[in-house]
Amino acid sequence: MKKLLKIITILVFFSSTATVWAQEKNDTLDSSAAGVTNTDTQEDSSAEDDDWDSDWDDKFENSFDDSPVVPEIVYPDWFKKSFLELPEDINEAAADGKKDIIVYFGQKHCAYCKMLIDKDFGQKDIETYTRKNFDVIAINIWGSNEVITPDGQTMTEREYAIREKANFTPTLIYYDTQGKKALMLRGYYPPYKFRAAMEYVVEGYYREETFRAYMTRANPPPKFEVSEMNHEDFFMSPPYALDRSHFKAEEPLLVFFEQTDCHACDVLHSEPMEYEPTRKLLEKFEVVQLDMNSDTPVITPDGQHLTAKQWAEQLNLFYAPTLIGFDEEGKEIIRIDSVAHVYRLKSVLEFIITKTYKHIPNFMDWRFYTNFGGKMLPPVQHQPDEANSEYQPVGSSTIQ
Repeated sequence: MKKLLKIITILVFFSSTATVWAQEKNDTLDSSAAGVTNTDTQEDSSAEDDDWDSDWDDKFENSFDDSPVVPEIVYPDWFKKSFLELPEDINEAAADGKKDIIVYFGQKHCAYCKMLIDKDFGQKDIETYTRKNFDVIAINIWGSNEVITPDGQTMTEREYAIREKANFTPTLIYYDTQGKKALMLRGYYPPYKFRAAMEYVVEGYYREETFRAYMTRANPPPKFEVSEMNHEDFFMSPPYALDRSHFKAEEPLLVFFEQTDCHACDVLHSEPMEYEPTRKLLEKFEVVQLDMNSDTPVITPDGQHLTAKQWAEQLNLFYAPTLIGFDEEGKEIIRIDSVAHVYRLKSVLEFIITKTYKHIPNFMDWRFYTNFGGKMLPPVQHQPDEANSEYQPVGSSTIQ
């Protein structure tokens, strides 16, 4: 009977998952929702894929709208139709000669999820490589279906998403055939970065080095400065004495980790940063910009004397730009270390500046609370850190 109910649940999940997106707040961007391409009927065109990959930055800068999409996203038909018993899925993947499983945490109206499905998995070489090496299992971050996690815990999809701090969708967790996390990516990454992440896992580099170290070897920073970083009038001037561990600051701190010759950084400083409501929110922060590859001296919020590069290495940053918010006492609140456009950036700044994190510490819970007019999700029993220590990957992208 239990198996029958699970089969029914899976069929319902993949055919018509219930949506949980309410009307946006009145001050959200007034923009039309984008359509969704059904990947089942997507034409295979290597020329088109190459065109997208070569000028991805320009298309993203000029056309990406990160407000919720309508109609709901359709998953590729090659995603595994799982009972969500992940230890069993891992065993089946190993028996089929695959390297890992990918647990995909998403939402049916997420613009970044649409980009992943259409523009990353939609490229034939990425689809072929993924299907050869991984089984992909979809998790609805708002779902109530029962999941058995790789470490043997039983919980709902939503509880699992909260436990793993899947604050930004899509979030992908790569589990190896031993049930260990190989890599975790929160948010959307363009095709070139997504390919690198899969190769990092498939070739086993995650056992030897962080994803940051792997990406630095593959794409080292320039030896000579080839361009200036984007300047904003509200950026603090050096020296960067950011210590808040001894004396509480008056405002939260926002640190921009960027680098020279970085088109993604240029994109951030265009429409997302030029949006007037976002600029008004930034006025309420102390804002610092650091070159994550530089030897610029910094006193960190917790009082350490490091260079910007050493701090970025300690934080395991592998994507530029990365934005990290700290409270008045120097504790990390949240970070954005993936693609972020207008809607996402503004939401994160609101989460910090309203101090909502003090009573709703999880960004995902806050979004649910905001979208559903004050309704609160039931609490989740979090496992202690030591119980999860063996499941923390070397290459993890961490959001506190």
